[in-house]
Amino acid sequence: MAFASILRKSANSLAPLAIRLTRVQRNYHSCIFTALNHSFKSQEPAVNCFYRNILHFSTAVDSKKASSDESLVRVLESEIQCAEESDDYDRVEDTPSEFPFEIEDTPGLQTVTLRREYDGELIKVDVHMPDLVTGDEQDEGEDDDGDDYEKPSKSSIPLVVTVSKKGGPSLEFNCTAFPDEVAIDSLTVRNPDSEDELAYEGPDFHDLDENLQKAFHKYLEIRGIKPSTTNYLHEYMINKDSREYLRWLKNLKKFIEE
Repeated sequence: MAFASILRKSANSLAPLAIRLTRVQRNYHSCIFTALNHSFKSQEPAVNCFYRNILHFSTAVDSKKASSDESLVRVLESEIQCAEESDDYDRVEDTPSEFPFEIEDTPGLQTVTLRREYDGELIKVDVHMPDLVTGDEQDEGEDDDGDDYEKPSKSSIPLVVTVSKKGGPSLEFNCTAFPDEVAIDSLTVRNPDSEDELAYEGPDFHDLDENLQKAFHKYLEIRGIKPSTTNYLHEYMINKDSREYLRWLKNLKKFIEE
């Protein structure tokens, strides 16, 4: 009986301690949970604000880009309409019956290639885009006496004429074709077995004897490089320039829209 009474007293004395320890542990876990929960909640607004700023900046940039692209497309469409209303872009010149060359015109290139065979020789002509001079530009050139740069007074097209024989060297003429006149600017002998950039290319063509100059002009004339040929090429290249400009505008518009 005495032993049982001792046990009851011990149990009664330990029970309040156990209850206090349990409450402390619960309060400890509750404090940790509250602190963590407060920490997470305090971080959420900062994270959300950061992403909102990024989203706002991205949206603003996209809006400006779209507005700029749309404006550019409208300007391109207006320019395309003006180019299509021109009479040059789709005009086809009838080739003269006496025109001695075959024309190789690849869309997208700024040159046209002419070819023909003449008495065992292969004649190739690279025709470049025309250098156009309008009436207004002629008047400005006459008034501007103080300018050291001499502006051309007439429209012209640059030509590179190559006359070659099978397995041998070739003659390369750099020419400028004006209305009713073909001027030779330089003359070079090209060796197919040598590509030395320091090779002697001869004197300035205009420093040659006048009779020699006339002889080379006649040399080109009988091979088809004459005013009746170049006058047709002048009109042909003006039309090609208009076609290529229109193609260029449409390619720009397509790129912007994609």
